Amino acid sequence: MSDTPKSFQLSPEIHAYLVEHGTRPDAVQQELIEETQRLGGISLMQIAPEQGTFMTMLARAIGAKRAVEVGTFTGYSSLCIARGLPDDGKLLCCDISEEWTQIGRRFWEKAGVAHKIELKIGPALETLRALPEQEVFDFAFIDADKPGYASYYEEILARLRPNGLILVDNVLWMGNVVKADQQDPHTLAIRAFNDIVAADVRVDCVMLAVSDGLTILRKR
Repeated sequence: MSDTPKSFQLSPEIHAYLVEHGTRPDAVQQELIEETQRLGGISLMQIAPEQGTFMTMLARAIGAKRAVEVGTFTGYSSLCIARGLPDDGKLLCCDISEEWTQIGRRFWEKAGVAHKIELKIGPALETLRALPEQEVFDFAFIDADKPGYASYYEEILARLRPNGLILVDNVLWMGNVVKADQQDPHTLAIRAFNDIVAADVRVDCVMLAVSDGLTILRKR
């Protein structure tokens, strides 16, 4: 387990305690965590282990069969989502990197979930807009380029069943969302997205202080 907590709000000791007192990553997940950490600083793009467990639980709890992920990286989040789907469930993963997702492919096989996952390499908006009109999702996870969040959200919400869930990562952006001097494009995009979903009458919305901030949206 990493000595550095994924959440900027927690000390390493509290984060370790938190992980110890929940369902911990199994051997395959732990191996993927460690391989991703060896990539260096970019490994911070991987979700926290407790967030992965939470996502598996949510997918199972709502009986999700069809899911979509925008932003796959080395495949930890997709592995967690796929484990929450039934054996005949399907997860569509959208990413632009062959390099990082190749790591994910290996671990999906090791975890026995590869048959549930379809990976599409290319701009996610193009992938989503090319889907058949009748495509409907039960569960979605957005964790990609921040300026694209609002567009990904709209494309997925249009295809989400009533009571389906959308989870959106990094909505606190290391606390920069409340710092007036932070005006970079990523922070501005996250702030704008947060304002959009908080006012959207099509969904119920809750923002949780999980990791770097996790918003959960339920389609009404």
